[in-house]
Amino acid sequence: MGSASEGKVRFCIDRGGTFTDVYAEIPGQPEGRVLKLLSVDPSNYDDAPIEGIRRFLEEFKGEKIPRTSKIPTDRIEWIRMGTTVATNALLERKGERIALCVTRGFRDLLQVGNQARPNIFDLTVSKPSNLYEEVIEVEERVELVRNEEVDILDSSVPLIKGVSGEFVRVVKPLDEDSLKPLLKGLLEKGISCLAVVLMHSYTYPQHEIAVDRLAESLGFRHVSLSSALTPMVRAVPRGLTASVDAYLTPVIKEYLSGFISKFDEGLGKVNVLFMQSDGGLAPESRFSGHKAVLSGPAGGVVGYSQTLFNLETEKPLIGFDMGGTSTDVSRYAGSYEQVLETQIAGAIIQAPQLDINTVAAGGGSKLKFQFGAFRVGPESVGAHPGPVCYRKGGELAVTDANLILGFVIPDYFPSIFGPNEDQPLDIKATREEFENLAREINSYRKSQDPSAKGMTVEDIALGFVNVANETMCRPIRQLTEMKGHETRNHALACFGGAGPQHACAIARSLGMKEVLIHRFCGILSAYGMGLADVVEEAQEPYSSVYAPESFLETSRRETMLLKQVKHKLQEQGFREENITTETYLNLRYEGTDTAIMVKRQIAGDKSGFDYAAEFVKLFQQEYGFKLQDRNILICDVRVRGIGVTNILKPRALEPASGTPAVEGHYKVYFGNGWHDTPLFKLENLGYGHVLPGPSIIMNGNSTVIVEPNCRAIISKYGNIKIELESILNTRSLAEKVADVVQLSIFNHRFMGIAEQMGRTLQRTSISTNIKERLDFSCALFGPDGGLVANAPHVPVHLGAMSSTVRWQLNYWGDNLNEGDVLVSNHPCAGGSHLPDITVVTPVFDKGRLVFFVASRGHHAEIGGITPGSMPPFSKFIWEEGAAIKAFKLVEKGIFQEEGIVKLLQFPCSDEVACKVPGSRRLQDNLSDLRAQVAANQRGIFLIKELIEQYGLETVQAYMTYVQLNAEEAVREMLKSVAMRVSSQATKLGDGNSVTIDEEDYMDDGSIIHLKLKIDSDKGEANFDFSGTSPEVYGNWNAPEAVTAAAVIYCLRCLVDVDIPLNQGCLAPVKIHIPAGSFLSPSDKAAVVGGNVLTSQRITDVVLTAFQACACSQGCMNNLTFGDDTFGYYETIGGGSGAGPTWDGTSGVQCHMTNTRMTDPEIFEQRYPVLLHKFGLREKSGGAGLHRGGDGLVREIEFRRPVVVSILSERRVHAPRGLKGGKDGSRGANYLITNDKRIVYLGGKNTVEVQAGEILQILTPGGGGWGSL
Repeated sequence: MGSASEGKVRFCIDRGGTFTDVYAEIPGQPEGRVLKLLSVDPSNYDDAPIEGIRRFLEEFKGEKIPRTSKIPTDRIEWIRMGTTVATNALLERKGERIALCVTRGFRDLLQVGNQARPNIFDLTVSKPSNLYEEVIEVEERVELVRNEEVDILDSSVPLIKGVSGEFVRVVKPLDEDSLKPLLKGLLEKGISCLAVVLMHSYTYPQHEIAVDRLAESLGFRHVSLSSALTPMVRAVPRGLTASVDAYLTPVIKEYLSGFISKFDEGLGKVNVLFMQSDGGLAPESRFSGHKAVLSGPAGGVVGYSQTLFNLETEKPLIGFDMGGTSTDVSRYAGSYEQVLETQIAGAIIQAPQLDINTVAAGGGSKLKFQFGAFRVGPESVGAHPGPVCYRKGGELAVTDANLILGFVIPDYFPSIFGPNEDQPLDIKATREEFENLAREINSYRKSQDPSAKGMTVEDIALGFVNVANETMCRPIRQLTEMKGHETRNHALACFGGAGPQHACAIARSLGMKEVLIHRFCGILSAYGMGLADVVEEAQEPYSSVYAPESFLETSRRETMLLKQVKHKLQEQGFREENITTETYLNLRYEGTDTAIMVKRQIAGDKSGFDYAAEFVKLFQQEYGFKLQDRNILICDVRVRGIGVTNILKPRALEPASGTPAVEGHYKVYFGNGWHDTPLFKLENLGYGHVLPGPSIIMNGNSTVIVEPNCRAIISKYGNIKIELESILNTRSLAEKVADVVQLSIFNHRFMGIAEQMGRTLQRTSISTNIKERLDFSCALFGPDGGLVANAPHVPVHLGAMSSTVRWQLNYWGDNLNEGDVLVSNHPCAGGSHLPDITVVTPVFDKGRLVFFVASRGHHAEIGGITPGSMPPFSKFIWEEGAAIKAFKLVEKGIFQEEGIVKLLQFPCSDEVACKVPGSRRLQDNLSDLRAQVAANQRGIFLIKELIEQYGLETVQAYMTYVQLNAEEAVREMLKSVAMRVSSQATKLGDGNSVTIDEEDYMDDGSIIHLKLKIDSDKGEANFDFSGTSPEVYGNWNAPEAVTAAAVIYCLRCLVDVDIPLNQGCLAPVKIHIPAGSFLSPSDKAAVVGGNVLTSQRITDVVLTAFQACACSQGCMNNLTFGDDTFGYYETIGGGSGAGPTWDGTSGVQCHMTNTRMTDPEIFEQRYPVLLHKFGLREKSGGAGLHRGGDGLVREIEFRRPVVVSILSERRVHAPRGLKGGKDGSRGANYLITNDKRIVYLGGKNTVEVQAGEILQILTPGGGGWGSL
């Protein structure tokens, strides 16, 4: 290790939530020193980092430093620290009391966000709480002026050129007189910190600056301006970032102030730097909340990237940091991979930060056996009580499984357990708990197959570890493959306390050949602090087409920003020769929201680098295609200044001499039994030592497991490189029932494949609906068309695609060939509504059909009588656009463009003598269809990989087993529901069954009637919709597939366990829908509203029958508007229904949809509109013991004539309350004309609006639960 400055110590510290790691480089000592302390130990010290520094200085100086005295700084060269103070405050909601200051009309902007709910199967719709306590609305409004509007707007309000180059008008100046008493009122309530987000402040920040100035003059302690923190378009993430910063920065400043006060010279004579989320260091004065949330994990990324890449391998690295409750994964291939937006603890942060993905699986993840399968996490046992082996009465966790297998060696684990904190890990209690579990598991297996062999405790422990490994493999595959990289071409860089025990197994599962474990893997986040540089960033919005005429302005902005960051670094003492810079342009294709931050690749040659060419290359790498004849737009200019610091240097080891010394032998259990395994200490190994597996290497308190068929090599710098041999791991079926371990692993693998198909579709599509609103679903199916795995994308698609696949299978029969791809959207062929086009690919093996993959996406335009293909008044299917029952989109490998174009351009059926317009966006249709084909191909590739590993027979068997597993879960749920409702239901005379009648009315008076009969012995249910109204002369007829989707969604919500979503969910269920009813209409019926309206009402009826929750808004509030040049479509959230233990949630997408809302600033930037109001509709939720969620209010002014269509429900019949709870408020749609008339539009209408007229939509609230 490189020596410190003469006579001075260097400190690298990672203050984690549980432990604080301190690495010290002490003059005269050849090796750095390591210390691990409890982060919170008030009986012994006030602050763990200060305690670590104090102990090392005592040792170095040879004299006592009392805890009551200040730390001497004369012997400290520098301190670098990462801290979870910000992260913990955010997770635990223990930040500063803050208020939000926002443009009038947008008080609920951050609460509503993008409307999406975090977990689509959570009826409680649990969302993280707001960070702010109070909201004040500011009288001000800045209007963005689109280029085509510059010459036609009222000239009495002057145009102003904003920072981004866009024109704005200040239509309402900031009213400081009305704001002042509001700010004073906050101070009187004890709130002195403020987050400010005003509309379009990214380009016109003057109003935010004025608010800051006023607040400061009144005595506010801290103000976070969205325009200063992240000057980028999109008000929601910018506002959330400001609120995070206001919430956390005072907490951080308070901690840092206390930390600094412990030194005798403060910061006067010691260099203290703090790690930011982007992997760069910052001084205390520039360390703020929104840049501190990934402070600790960022140190680990810096640590492995700077010590392993190129030094130990030339392969790109996957960082794998496994802790107690979660695991962080990241990637490094020569430069830090950053994202500009991420979500942490429910808060969106828009700022440059390392791309670190977290999965809820770690050493403390709970182990459970449910419904015949092993489940690991996401719940954690925590540090208290912890795993069983901690002697605190805890539950079984991954750590316990590792202890049983010998992966954790008690002799090398601190004896800190028991009442006196002096006992070792308790393997006896752990084994007893596993024995209890083994009896339960083996009893279950015998009930399924009397000849099934019993599983030993070791088999069970290894099974849980394998399931945990697969859980952690999923985010790694997603991190790499969603960006176009092959996971197998990487090396696994493993660190963290538990990671090295799992490294070989995870690498093998991912197809990797190399594992790298740093010698300081247990404290690599701390060590990484000493390898980082100081970073200053500056960014400015710039809205322009990337073209020669914009280059001069781009260069001017780059020069100005570079000057700013250099000046900041020079203020910190960096000389010019120690400063390097990077410049970026944030670019996107016109008409998309997918921007890529492009870094200049040729340093110093400003004229020679083509950002656009680099953008196209990166776009094609990540998304698989490029858009021809599409402008490339500049969004932002960004620069990064790097002050190169005096970093730690690795110490080379002496070459190994002789054989490595074995410290002892320990029994370790691998898949083929117990192995007498040698144990080595890393400190006693030399450069070049080779250890064949199985072996154990102790690295401090960290255990490295070198599995059989692997070998570990000690590198020149003392790191461990493990090479894995390729093993053909094909497994044959040994038993006729599912292996309970493999069942869980295949569940993960199948779901992971469906998820990756979805990411491929999102990447390769070009339409807003699919790429940005995420209105799509992907799934894989068995050879009979039964659903195996459906990634949880849009609920109304769930389970419905199986009908399409089976219809195609029956239709084509033996006429399916390798290389064929099918397309369909017709309701009678298993479709939902025409815009949802399904692409199905049959897959063959040796000429035999073995499985299907399919993807369904909402195409915003497929023809029909109105733009957007969502006509409110359609009466027949051909009025809604192209209707395709069966067509080979690809035949024997050849894309049938001519045939599909004809179907999309001429949608009328032959029997109708009318001319209905075809698709108005044909090229978008073709591009998205190709993207769906690509998504299917990705799924095929991944399943074939699975077959290569396990064999076709096994994979197909588990396609069946996972469905049986889901069936069992639903049966158990139905039995428990039957018992719960039996006292309230009418008993029939045919055994232990209960029958419940439920019905509800559509706004036109048509009835959805359900007779639900549940057999509590068999766990079966019959959903009989007899009594439902006939087909309607309107468009809210719902195809049978929509009803099936609603039922499967409800069942999955009621199970309330993370079971796979597949055909098995419907196996214990019979659904009877009378032919000719509006839930099973003829093939002529219009259906566009069935998918988006009736599906919600079916869901309400089913959930009411189960007495699960009150009715939600029962509508998707579909809005479309446009003219011959453009079209726009959105669905608007409302209130969710309350339940027996929860209030409904306000302003969310409910049940059968979860698509996102366009950000208000993007909305106004892209379309000729002015959004006057978007917020909660107060008191629209039904009253009750638990109140229903409130609906939303959306007011849109149109700035030029357009055709507006609204398709909505619950405008006549209110969302019902339950158990005495009151109904939610009905929705309403109004048009406010230019002569100030308020015109009620009804639930379904199309209207031509004029410039200046305002559409007001009030969405329904949710029903209440229980009497007050």
